[in-house]
Amino acid sequence: MPSPQLLVLFGSQTGTAQDVSERLGREAQRRRLGCRVQALDSYPVVNLINEPLVIFVCATAGQGDPPDNMKNFWRFIFRKNLPSTALCQMDFAVLGLGDSSYAKFNFVAKKLHRRLLQLGGSALLPVCLGDDQHELGLPSKFTLLFLQEAPSTGSEGQRVAHPGSQESPSESKPFLAPVISNQRVTGPSHFQDVRLIEFDVSGSGISFAAGDVVLIQPSNSAAHVQQFCQVLGLDPDQLFTLQPREPDVSSPTRLPQPCSMRHLVSYHLDIASVPRRSFFELLACLSLHELEREKLLEFSSAQGQEELFEYCNRPRRTILEVLCDFPHTAATIPPDYLLDLIPAIRPRAFSIASSLLTHPSRLQILVAVVQFQTRLKEPRRGLCSSWLASLDPGQGPVRVPLWVRPGSLAFPETPDTPVIMVGPGTGVAPFRAAIQERVAQGQTGNFLFFGCRWRDQDFYWEAEWQELEKRDCLTLVPAFSREQEQKVYVQHRLRELGSLVWELLDRQAMPSPCQRTSRKP
Repeated sequence: MPSPQLLVLFGSQTGTAQDVSERLGREAQRRRLGCRVQALDSYPVVNLINEPLVIFVCATAGQGDPPDNMKNFWRFIFRKNLPSTALCQMDFAVLGLGDSSYAKFNFVAKKLHRRLLQLGGSALLPVCLGDDQHELGLPSKFTLLFLQEAPSTGSEGQRVAHPGSQESPSESKPFLAPVISNQRVTGPSHFQDVRLIEFDVSGSGISFAAGDVVLIQPSNSAAHVQQFCQVLGLDPDQLFTLQPREPDVSSPTRLPQPCSMRHLVSYHLDIASVPRRSFFELLACLSLHELEREKLLEFSSAQGQEELFEYCNRPRRTILEVLCDFPHTAATIPPDYLLDLIPAIRPRAFSIASSLLTHPSRLQILVAVVQFQTRLKEPRRGLCSSWLASLDPGQGPVRVPLWVRPGSLAFPETPDTPVIMVGPGTGVAPFRAAIQERVAQGQTGNFLFFGCRWRDQDFYWEAEWQELEKRDCLTLVPAFSREQEQKVYVQHRLRELGSLVWELLDRQAMPSPCQRTSRKP
């Protein structure tokens, strides 16, 4: 399969745009992306109609003039007889290199971006405007305007879908679902903490079928939020409004206006994630401490990647821990750059483990709490699973922002079609939803191969499966890998019992008690 192709075209007067373009080309090749880098006037512009992905890097010369090595391209692209669909197959981005002390700051990049849109091109992102006057070359996406006192009206909170709303819950407006129960379903001596968590989705408008997934938006722990604010010298209670620097850039939909620093760090900044190389590049630009800046530049260089891997990726060191290791730099980070430096917390997807036909207005998930040890003293913990495990509805009302989307598993709708399901460990969750749904609809031929380590430690829903077996609604084939000297896994059971399954399938012509009891008179 051929690798994706990227074309980087530059218009450069002094060589800066060419240098940036060549750097983009090297970065693309590092990511296994085929890339060509050319000056705009050396590229046969008529071929542009066949290019799927192009980045334009353009300086602005004099009083809004194009650089010398793109003037021929400039005259061609602004021909009035070019059709409005000429570039309809092209995705593009424009990076402008300019100087805000001039009246026509980045005039060429702005005008080119508009022209490419007129010719049918699809912009991957708003035009990016570099400024030679800015200490970092590129300004932050947003400015944080701090408020001297709390506003007289309104209150801080997440944008959510309210019960009874006509709007379906989504990432921009999740439903705050009450947690009904949070139960550990593995034995106390088992190495892993696995939770069965149930939510109340009454009045949310949420509906789902077997195979669908629920997305949950986690948040950082209060201890980590406090530590982050201390290291950066931020007041957690400081209120601010977020203002985009460019008119076509929108603020994150999940952040309220105004917003407190505590809310920003708790619900938006992914300080528990492992930082990428770009994090160190920007952090080096922001650093005012000579020794720390030197080390950050080393980590962000091509020669420093092996050392960066050993420092950060192998031990899974988090953004918060890196900032603690570079305290002088962390203490001088301008708040405006927080959203450029630290990525947003991503929602986590979980297979839904229940059916609305069996548990009306309820949604259940099976969560394995992620925790492991590296050479670092503190254990590594999964952000979402650890946060979910910490929620205790017995101590008071607890709500979790969530929404549902279709999954990739599909089950037959015809009642006589048998289904063989293989679900080791927590992978059995979507099949529990399917079995509940199929049994409620009178569908037989449910065969489940389930694998775990120990019958008495991590045999999820054992009693439920046994009850369905008694009613002839399920054929269960378990495999316990640690209960005998030779390990036995699900795949062994599949090989051993394959012929038996086909024999049982042949018997499906006869109605079972499950079918008889589920049919209405």
